[in-house]
Amino acid sequence: MSTTATISPLKKNLKAMVAWLDSDAYGEGAVGRGTDWIRVLPFWGMHAMCLGVIWVGWSPVAVGAAIAMYLLRIFFVTGFLHRYFSHRTFRTSRWFQFIMGMCCSTCVQKGPLWWAAHHRHHHRHSDEEDDVHSPRQHGFWWAHVGWITSRQTFPTNYKAVPDLVKFPELVWLNRFDLIIPISLGAGMFLLGKALERFAPHLGTSGPQMLIWGFFVSTVVLFHATCTINSLSHLFGRKRYATKDDSRNNFLLALLTLGEGWHNNHHRYPASTRQGFYWWEIDITYYALRLLSLTGLIWDLRPVPEGIRNSMLVRT
Repeated sequence: MSTTATISPLKKNLKAMVAWLDSDAYGEGAVGRGTDWIRVLPFWGMHAMCLGVIWVGWSPVAVGAAIAMYLLRIFFVTGFLHRYFSHRTFRTSRWFQFIMGMCCSTCVQKGPLWWAAHHRHHHRHSDEEDDVHSPRQHGFWWAHVGWITSRQTFPTNYKAVPDLVKFPELVWLNRFDLIIPISLGAGMFLLGKALERFAPHLGTSGPQMLIWGFFVSTVVLFHATCTINSLSHLFGRKRYATKDDSRNNFLLALLTLGEGWHNNHHRYPASTRQGFYWWEIDITYYALRLLSLTGLIWDLRPVPEGIRNSMLVRT
């Protein structure tokens, strides 16, 4: 075997491991749908850590922490990653934009620029051949989880987010996207240790809070987010005659605090509100309205009446 043939896979694996800490180390030339198993080891390791519940047990405090961390971070995904960074449906200051970026980093769904770039690509090619997570094109499992393990999806397409890449603090967050999640995990562990020492009657511990408050809630958060890529393009009702398979799904709207009104969203992505009618529960929108009362965000974009009443599917 030649030296080149021996070194090349070694260099590739080393680059994948460096990319665990520096997302830009992977480079921009990755092609093909193949899985880079070295690169995705942390992703599957996070799933494996959920098995830790067998050893650490559970307590009402730990399970409550998992639920609270899910609800808080699904709002960061829907309100900040999606409705702000991807679609800029409202405005804010530069300093609060950075705060939102830090909040998004706790979700362990890579950096805000990576997320926004991929989502904008999805809207340009929804359910077409170039849509990397289309059930129509690639099947349910690939659309749900397989696409995120693919070599072609690891790099951030900075050209797709020129409005965001001009902020070096956001680029830094995007590049070193594991710093904040690691800090969050450490914080959950320390919280559990503190509760174990000062409130032992609660029956929790550092490892228990780490497993439930961080790993379990993060994995549930990931799969809830991905139901919009997969299930929302398969099950539900099409109110609007969009060219893709997007559907409105009430149950997914509850699970994701409003993202389940997916056909509405594909009809008019520029709106802050995705539940177009009062009976379509959109908790993320309500929370953003409350946040706007503080002056931290403003200019929430409404749904124009003409948009809401056009392209209706007649049955």
